Amino acid sequence: MPRSSVLAPPPPVGDLLRRYRDTGDPLSCEPVAQGLLNHGYRLVTTRGDYFLKHHLDGDRDTIRRQHRATRHLQAFGVPVAPPVEDTQGGTVTVIGGRCYALHPWIEGRHRDGAQLTTVESRRLGALLGLVHTCLDRVMEEADRRTHDCADPADTFALIDELLTLARGRRPRDTFDVLAEHRLVERRALLERHAHRRPPPVTEPATGWVHGDFHPLNLLYRGAEPAAIVDWDRLAVQPRAEEAVRAAAIFFVRPDGELELAKVRAYAAAYREAAGAGAEELAAAVHRVWWERLNDFWILRWRYQRHDRRADPQFPAASALAVWWTKEYEAVCAAFAG
Repeated sequence: MPRSSVLAPPPPVGDLLRRYRDTGDPLSCEPVAQGLLNHGYRLVTTRGDYFLKHHLDGDRDTIRRQHRATRHLQAFGVPVAPPVEDTQGGTVTVIGGRCYALHPWIEGRHRDGAQLTTVESRRLGALLGLVHTCLDRVMEEADRRTHDCADPADTFALIDELLTLARGRRPRDTFDVLAEHRLVERRALLERHAHRRPPPVTEPATGWVHGDFHPLNLLYRGAEPAAIVDWDRLAVQPRAEEAVRAAAIFFVRPDGELELAKVRAYAAAYREAAGAGAEELAAAVHRVWWERLNDFWILRWRYQRHDRRADPQFPAASALAVWWTKEYEAVCAAFAG
């Protein structure tokens, strides 16, 4: 697990460990992840290593639901790391109004699509399909919801705002120059393709999904997945859209192109494992493509929140939207078969 460069006040480790049985005495507690929804620490004790998670939102019912889901998924053979139970059988520890959970430490490394073979890409698609089908079995029935999509009028207004911020930065750097270029380019693309905005629909294949399935939330031990982590965005969404979004993160090259041979293997395995049809995947491709055309979260982080953590992702992500528009039919064919 990667160490974050952002440090936070340490959690009350001694008090916390007293709530658990046979976890030993603390030796060290070092931050490894600082996200928007949680902070993570590698906690080393006299009995072993643990991943200590501080849930920032503090919604105990939501956290417990995530914990129940991972316990059930583990029973179905999904590689996860369910939390350790405390002496009362609970999995959420509240100290000073803050919510913590203790998980076993999973040794492993992250692998993006460039590090996966075609066979391993197929296994990745099968794994996500297994996650979706098992979530259908272990979670309460998902209600159908109407899923709207981005309004280009709102996007044009955002582009104008971001352009003003990017052009006004002093001193300007190469990122600002690229941001300006991509914003102008994207506005032209949206003007050309505004008529292709997907209509609001109630997705027939809506279900529980991980919500944030990407390389940093999947640990490998050798060639095999060791654990899917970070279930904070567990939610009811169109399941095929998660499959498309994940592939667009795993298999994007630095120049913004998708490795379509690997996408094809991944998608075929996902369709088979999830029981998803070609029509479902094609509709998901269209909606996620439109989402990408209208999405500027990295620039919003940089210019509105003054948070540059996502800056390194921008060159490939911004190029992908352009390439995907040009190669729309080939991308559809790779996903839908």
